[in-house]
Amino acid sequence: MPGGRRPGAGRRPVHIDPIELEKLSSIHCTDEEIAGFFGVSARTIRNKRKHPEYAAAMERGKAKGRISLRRSQWKAAEKGNASMLQFLGKQVLGQRDITPVELSGPNGKDLKISWEVINEIVNKKG
Repeated sequence: MPGGRRPGAGRRPVHIDPIELEKLSSIHCTDEEIAGFFGVSARTIRNKRKHPEYAAAMERGKAKGRISLRRSQWKAAEKGNASMLQFLGKQVLGQRDITPVELSGPNGKDLKISWEVINEIVNKKG
């Protein structure tokens, strides 16, 4: 009886443990890395992501990973890590670096700019 539906025919479904999937997602593993862990193809992982149970596990894991990273950043900042203090100041407080610009005229003399010159530059067509 070739072809058609038969009991037990076809590829066996692959079981992906949602708890392990969440753990791997928490350290932001790629689809290829997750696939290697479970012994399946990256395509299988992409297909599993379409199922709500697996998509939720992956999103929970990634959120936990971001929280863990943020916690580490705060700890580094609290220990006085200047780079981290600067980074968090920009991200959280909206602080920014300001670079002053100094202009000089010919031979390093003062540059004199009048409103007429500014208007001429702004209105210049070309």
